[in-house]
Amino acid sequence: MSSRLRVTAIITGILLLLVVIQYYIGWHGWLLLSTVFHLGTSSVYWILFWIIAFGYVLARLGSRVLPSFVYRTLKLLGSYWLAAMLYLLLMLPLVDLVAWVVRLGDWMTSDQAVKGLGVIVVLLLAAILFRGSWNAWNPVIRRYDLHIAKKAGEWKTLRVAVASDLHLGTIVRKSYLQVLVDRVNALQPDLILFPGDVIDDSVKPFIEQNMGQVMKQLQAKLGIYAVLGNHEYIGGHVAEYVKQMQACGIRVLMDEQVKIADSFYILGRKDRAVERFGGGSRLALEELLAGVDTTLPLILMDHQPYHLDKAAEQGIDVMLSGHTHRGQMTPNHWITGRLFELDWGYIKKRGLHAIVSSGFGTWGPPIRLGSRSEIIELNLHFEG
Repeated sequence: MSSRLRVTAIITGILLLLVVIQYYIGWHGWLLLSTVFHLGTSSVYWILFWIIAFGYVLARLGSRVLPSFVYRTLKLLGSYWLAAMLYLLLMLPLVDLVAWVVRLGDWMTSDQAVKGLGVIVVLLLAAILFRGSWNAWNPVIRRYDLHIAKKAGEWKTLRVAVASDLHLGTIVRKSYLQVLVDRVNALQPDLILFPGDVIDDSVKPFIEQNMGQVMKQLQAKLGIYAVLGNHEYIGGHVAEYVKQMQACGIRVLMDEQVKIADSFYILGRKDRAVERFGGGSRLALEELLAGVDTTLPLILMDHQPYHLDKAAEQGIDVMLSGHTHRGQMTPNHWITGRLFELDWGYIKKRGLHAIVSSGFGTWGPPIRLGSRSEIIELNLHFEG
């Protein structure tokens, strides 16, 4: 079987599975509504259900032709549905089992079981979405104090504000970006770093909402730097994105190194996605370090937290990543925990201090459970 045919077969299989899952959930929804409200015809219900169930996909496919309001509405409804689908898929099999036991014991009528269990599911889902939304829109400041066994010129302590995975776009909008700017400026950082996925695929909403005017409010005496994440490459407008960042006073490092105040280095890698979506490649870490004075502190931004051992071998002192969102919605963290050596938080490997942020924004549903939106306050103490 050719690789193209194999990919087509996999995608077809995934779509069929998704349709089956959606129908399974939709059938339960119709069962509850028809029982409670004594509805007779289901045609309108199913039309609305399938529009919402595939709203995110429809919005993405029709982004160039749909009116702006329709696009945003479909994407928002579809995004929330992704979260609802996950938790309904976890709850409904258990509900079916309970309903079967209840009917087997003849403890209540079928209608009573549907109404009683249906109300429980609806209330649980509403509680999950409410709490998850609160977690997503109320970021925390997470502080790390790290000791680096090197001198950094006259700098004894460096305060760095770090925010990864903003995913600015049609869901994470300008008003939430203002929250980031206000919180970061309140930290009075010496340096601000963005380890990738500043935008959510397309740079168009960033421009349309004039988000650059908000980004320009950021203040850091030693500058503001960013690297590309996979979503910048997926969006396919890297050059325009870099231009927009430059206009905000933010330098995007693409396999580049910058010596700051003759005291330490910031190194920024291209994301691994460049090989798949960007039509290019990225430098090996040892190539990126060519000509770098490794006796000075080295701070690396690499969006996806792979190969921490290689960063440690090359003498990197601090590695900052994001990408994982810590699964964003539990129990997805079980998956990210297996995919990455460190999917969130902090680890030390020899002289390397590695930090992976759960991110400031969200992808898909603006829902977080088992994770929080966060800004990192990084205090580096140089003790060489």
